[in-house]
Formats: sequence, C-alpha cells, structure tokens
Amino acid sequence: MDRRQFLFALAATVPALTLGGKVFAAPASSPRFLLVFLRGGYDANNLLVPYSSDFYYESRPSIALAKPTAGDPKSVRALDANWALAPAVAQTMGPLWDKKQLAFIPFAGTDDLSRSHFETQDNIESGEGSDARNYASGFMGRLSGVLRGVPPIAFTDALPLSFRGTGDVPNVSLKGAGKAVFDDRQSKILASMYEGTSLQAAATDGLQLRQQVAQDLQTEMVAASRGAVNARGFAQQGQRMATLMKDKFRLGFVDVGGWDTHVNQGGADGQLANNLDNLSQGLAAFADGLGDAEWNNTVVVVVSEFGRTFRENGNKGTDHGHGTTYWVLGGKVNGGHIAGSQVAVNAGSLLQNRDYPVLNNYRDVLGGLMKRMYGLSDADVGTVFPAAKPRDLQLV
Repeated sequence: MDRRQFLFALAATVPALTLGGKVFAAPASSPRFLLVFLRGGYDANNLLVPYSSDFYYESRPSIALAKPTAGDPKSVRALDANWALAPAVAQTMGPLWDKKQLAFIPFAGTDDLSRSHFETQDNIESGEGSDARNYASGFMGRLSGVLRGVPPIAFTDALPLSFRGTGDVPNVSLKGAGKAVFDDRQSKILASMYEGTSLQAAATDGLQLRQQVAQDLQTEMVAASRGAVNARGFAQQGQRMATLMKDKFRLGFVDVGGWDTHVNQGGADGQLANNLDNLSQGLAAFADGLGDAEWNNTVVVVVSEFGRTFRENGNKGTDHGHGTTYWVLGGKVNGGHIAGSQVAVNAGSLLQNRDYPVLNNYRDVLGGLMKRMYGLSDADVGTVFPAAKPRDLQLV
C-alpha cells in the first residue's frame, strides 16, 4: 500500500457526511444499485459486435472490428454464435462474462425518437413516457422514496435529474478528485456536527486527510497532464466510488461523458476504444473495491441516451442513432448471455434504414429488474416508472 492508498484508506474510515446534516447507516442486507449513464450516445455496435452479420462489415469499411481470430488481440472475442465483445474491454469484462456476472441487452433504449442528446437524456432520467415533459422528478429519486432507508448518492457536479424530487441527496463530483473536497466553510460546518461526540476526533482527522489527498492529486495532475483529466481517471474513480458505497450508500448514479463520436471514431484503437477501455477498467475497479461479499449484493447497469447510426459516416465516425446496448453486471447477476428481445442484424431490420430499433424499452426493463431486486409491488413500480410495463428478464 503506497502513501496515497494509505491516506484514502484512512479517510474512508470517517463517517459519511452530507450538507443536510444526516449520517446514514445503510441496512446491511439492502441490495446495492449503481446506474452508469454514458452521455453522448455511445456506439454500442462496436462494443457488442454482431460479428456474424456480413452487413456489419459492409456498413463499416474503416471502423469495423475484426472477427474472432486466435492470437490476434485486436479481434473481437466471441460470446455466442452472433455476438462478440470489443477487444478494448475483453481483458477487464471477459472474466465477469465467464463467471456469468455480466449480461448485455441489445436493442435497448427509449421510445423518444428526437435523437437529441438533451431531450433523450432528460426523457430517460425522468423515467416517464416520451409524451411526458414533467422533469420535476427523476426515476432514481422516486425509487429512493419508495425504498426508504436505502441511502442514495450521485457522483456528479450537481444533482442530476435522475435524483431530482427526492430531497436531500448528496453529490460528489468525480472531476473534483484533484480539488479540495470541502472548502474551509464546509469543513467547519461538517466538523461542528460531530463536536462533543465520540466521533469528533475521527471526523476532524478524516477531513484533514481528505484535503491533503486532494492537494497531492492536484499537484500530480498539473505536473503530468497540465490539468487534463488522466486517461485512467475513471478506473481510479471506480475504486473511490466503491469505497464510498461499500459502507454508506446503496443507491448510486454516475455519468461519464465523451461518447459523441462523429469524427475519427476508430476501430480496435482510437477514441471509442480508449473510452471503452477506461470505462471497463473503472467498472472492474468498482467491483474489486467492493470485495466479493459486497459485489455479490450489487447490480450495476450501464445505459446511454441512444445508440448510433449503423453505417459509418464520411468522417469515419457515426451519427446519432436510436437503439443501444445496456450492460448489467454484478456478483449475483444471471449473466453470460445476451438478454431481451432481439432481431437479426441486417439492412431490413434497421429503424428508418439507419439505426437499431428499440425492442427493450428501458422503463420496462429497469422496472422489471428493480421489481425483482427489491420485491417492489406493481404500485411501487408504477411510482418509479409511471405507466410502464415491467419485464422480468430474470437478470437477478
């Protein structure tokens, strides 16, 4: 354990704090749920590759990923007779697939056909039908209200729409890893909450350590990257999220940007491959950070607002599409297979001759998943996803 790890470990022993003054104690048996939102519409066709489709290779002359080839690390890894995993994630996600802790749901998404980043993101985070435009609350917030006693947290700069309408939800910016976690005023407020209690010394020490760690990171980032985000940053944040969620929180949301690949998307290498590599490393670090026992009580779902056009464009990239692929992973996930409704991948099955259709509506899929995870009643699911039709894909 190096010095930074040691400081993080010590800091993690401090009780969780929120500006609302609450100290949460998570029920030991509550399932843990983390939603990872990929903002920008990632190209799912180069993550879960339909390698048995000749149409895939005809449509992507410069960015298609090579069919499975023994000894070629840049070829895809076959998952079944039709689908394969991108080489960028094979090393980190392959072991989870082998342990049946990872499943994919292609042809997933919303019925919002605007293909607008902002409209579709808002639509998904609200959890309401595409005709609804009431963004006063989000489905994660309503889930938190239904569950009660399941502490929520958002790893975002500001409270996301997903958690809107639920009251006091703490948020921690992952981009702030190189900055002081709390300013002096916040530190004094937080320290005063524990003054005169048995936790006073631990809280004071923990706050000082967090500030020290942040200053160390800031110095390193400026020196090595001139302030740019480290390429392996998400992997580092995966460990940090696990530390926070392991003991204190059971319901989490994080968003990851940079998935809008109109130009020079790349194939086995390049910007999308790098993003997928970083994402998968972060997810693997999150799983490792929780440890086997807590990972067995955790479900992570990765979503995006939409997929991208099936055919590559003239700039060797892809444009806004519709259906995408969701990831579902966790220690007790019934994985190792491709879940949900599917259709053969060819020109005739494309929506409007450009992208994947949505055969697995996210409200129905997540509603069914949460119903199974938490034993929600139909009325509870209706509160979280109004008028949805929950589908039990038996993923947990």
